[in-house]
Amino acid sequence: MAVGRNVAAPLLFLNLIMYFIVLGFASWCLNRFINGQTYHPSFGGNGATMFFLIFSILAAVLGIVSKFIGGNHIRAWRSDSLAAAGATSSVAWAVTALAMGLACKQIHIGGHRGWRLRIVEAFIIILTFTQLLYLMLIHAGIYSSRYGPGYRDTDYGTGDPLHKGGAGHVPVAGTRV
Repeated sequence: MAVGRNVAAPLLFLNLIMYFIVLGFASWCLNRFINGQTYHPSFGGNGATMFFLIFSILAAVLGIVSKFIGGNHIRAWRSDSLAAAGATSSVAWAVTALAMGLACKQIHIGGHRGWRLRIVEAFIIILTFTQLLYLMLIHAGIYSSRYGPGYRDTDYGTGDPLHKGGAGHVPVAGTRV
């Protein structure tokens, strides 16, 4: 089993759990914010809160979806599954990094922020770095096939003689193939 696969699998599971926690807490906070209940002792907030919560929920949903696709890649561990896992993980990381910037802005503005809001801020900041680490681990095959599925594998289509022009391919006269 590849080294990158052994490290990426537990990190994938950890990120999945953290994204679910962010989704739950951010959804609760956004519901309180929309209802105008910012006086709740475990909430609070400031001018950046609405934007931060929206992008946190978006990052959590994209992160959860990317972890399901990443789980398929960890199971198959091939270059063709890496394309989907890498693309969705890159998008999830980009939106998580954007949410981290808003978390930093919210922390910088200050004011009363309840414990649930601080948990969302902390998890988004942590997820930005763990998601980047996960993204680098699944792409480690670029440097060596020992760490991941190498990008140079070209034997995926050899079993289909119709598309390879192999021995079983006989063109029929009068048709376009």
